[in-house]
Amino acid sequence: MRILARKTLNAYAESRRAHSDHRALKAALDAWFAEVSRAEWQSWAELKEHYASASVVGDRVVFNVKGNDYRLVVAMDYERQVAFIKWVGTHREYDAIDVRTVRYGD
Repeated sequence: MRILARKTLNAYAESRRAHSDHRALKAALDAWFAEVSRAEWQSWAELKEHYASASVVGDRVVFNVKGNDYRLVVAMDYERQVAFIKWVGTHREYDAIDVRTVRYGD
């Protein structure tokens, strides 16, 4: 998969620099990026085989990151092999968004 907007991940990790879990969060986001970059999923079912805890909402997938402390919202286009990062935040922040319309910076 080609991942668009990696800067979203990097910016969020940088914004959490003062928090005690910054290094673990950065490592978890980097691991997610590396895994998804190598993936060639053709469908939600194939993605789900690798990420059993992921949820689908419309054309978006919600990934749990760092033991479910964080959530990552990604728009998936399986045909074009593109994953577009829309949002990343804490589990608490996630509860306040609309997954279908959220985008980074909202």
